[in-house]
Amino acid sequence: MPPAKASTMRGAAWAVAAVVAGLVVAGSGGDGISAGPGGSSLSRAAPGQAANNQASAVKPGTAKVSVAATAHVLNTGNGRLEAVVPDVGKTVLLIGDSQSEPVDGWPRLGLAAAGYNVYFCGRGGTGYVAANGATGNYVDALQRGDWQLPSGTPALIVVEGGGNDAAGGASNAQIERNAERLIAELRSRYPGTRLAMIGTLARGSNDGGGRRSEVDALLGAVAAANGLPFISTGDWLTRYGLAKDLADAVHMNPQGRTALGGILEHRLRELGLDRKAAAEQGALVAVPAGGSTFQD
Repeated sequence: MPPAKASTMRGAAWAVAAVVAGLVVAGSGGDGISAGPGGSSLSRAAPGQAANNQASAVKPGTAKVSVAATAHVLNTGNGRLEAVVPDVGKTVLLIGDSQSEPVDGWPRLGLAAAGYNVYFCGRGGTGYVAANGATGNYVDALQRGDWQLPSGTPALIVVEGGGNDAAGGASNAQIERNAERLIAELRSRYPGTRLAMIGTLARGSNDGGGRRSEVDALLGAVAAANGLPFISTGDWLTRYGLAKDLADAVHMNPQGRTALGGILEHRLRELGLDRKAAAEQGALVAVPAGGSTFQD
């Protein structure tokens, strides 16, 4: 049975089991969802801010920078609650830090402009090694259920980050080890979904990028070793003259988030990671009678 079909059937089975057992919990509506300890919480931008940036980066009616769960179902395979996300087959699961957390964060804007609805899991202050209070680093948070993954098969998974690992003094070995663990966990949980990585936003290495640029390069090597598409952002502030749009040392103001979202969209399309291209690459391929079907 094809992995995507099997995953879909498992998702349906989990939903039925949850309904029968009375375990479906009403989900949260609103602008976006970021899962924290014990459940999900809304992540909202200042009034009017997200709408203005979305309008400049995302064609109206094509995608949503944030989608929320409508309910939760019990995954009987691992005993955790998972989120029921509308149109999960058109949705990207974005795992990230404070660059991705705002409703108008540049990774969300770029992914939405590339055709995806965006479901976010993560929290500012976290990373491959870095944790934030009760929310663990990426792989620990995933395994413990600190935030809730979507049920079914997303169209794409994107992991963004590394900045907090750079700031927190994590070693190359620690970052690499946890990145490998995360990739393995995501591949196990979503065998029918493509996985890509976005690096660490920074100035260029010759313009004060420092450890952030180094972590970006390290994550690029991890992605290459695992055969994953990688979008390096370790010199974007310098390359595109966007240091002027920093709101602080590492985060962008609204204009900078919009500009980076447009650049990210372009790179996603160059790599064939926009939703139309991803759907075509994941299409079922027929084989001669007596064989089976598989996903490329």
